[in-house]
Amino acid sequence: MTRSRATAIGFTAILMWALLALFTIGSAPVPPFLLNAICFGIGGGIGLVWTLTGAGFGILRGVSWKVYAFGTLGLFGYHFLYFTAFRLAPTAETGLIAYLWPLFIVLLSGLLPGERLGAAHILGALIAFAGAALIVLARGGAAEGSSLGLGLAFLCAVTWAGYSVLSRRLGEVPTESVTVFCLATAALSVVAHLALEQTQWPQGVIGWGSVLALGVGPVGAAFFTWDIGMKKGDIQLLGVASYAAPLLSTLALVVAGITPASPIILLAAVLITAGAALAARASARKA
Repeated sequence: MTRSRATAIGFTAILMWALLALFTIGSAPVPPFLLNAICFGIGGGIGLVWTLTGAGFGILRGVSWKVYAFGTLGLFGYHFLYFTAFRLAPTAETGLIAYLWPLFIVLLSGLLPGERLGAAHILGALIAFAGAALIVLARGGAAEGSSLGLGLAFLCAVTWAGYSVLSRRLGEVPTESVTVFCLATAALSVVAHLALEQTQWPQGVIGWGSVLALGVGPVGAAFFTWDIGMKKGDIQLLGVASYAAPLLSTLALVVAGITPASPIILLAAVLITAGAALAARASARKA
């Protein structure tokens, strides 16, 4: 697989994550960890079918338990920290801090063997981050937030960036292993749900449809395509391009009539596009 093709496949994860907010709203009133359990269960099921019809289950036996532990901690740890942070500090600032992970991916990628981090990558990431900041802060939120919640949001960003970048070091591990990550995350989410939440199931066709869509896309197939992008694609370009997710997410909410259009969205689009273009140009020169 070529580097450019892997990058394109990785970008499909960003497109799917752009629908995360829309489908999550539609899935109400399902509590976070129950939603996590259902969606990762669906995603893991899709992975089982893909593995069975492709390389076969034998490929999973050759993967070390340490890799499975790493992947499960990455997926479950990120979502646990994310949900807990928003319970303690449901503010726009919490979302902004949690969305530092693309910037961290760009910066940490410079530590990987064979990767060279240029000034244009850093500048592009900062410009795109400014655009994402406009989107997140414009959404508003509670006036005050818990410092613990903000701290957990920071750990959340570090966790996902670390998971993504370290996946590059596991380039020989088959993407089919993400199937086990998803199923294990679903199992841990069931435990967290039983311990922390009250059960509430989806309501009607829209509710169940939204949950199914989440499991198939943003909280399912997206982790498989992201794995391919992180292992074989342009990691700096994908890191900067990830800032398109909050913009596309907001546009999806505008189209659905949930969020009103505003000049801030246009300005954010310009900043995110400019940052991604700068990083893409740097990557092209590097290649």
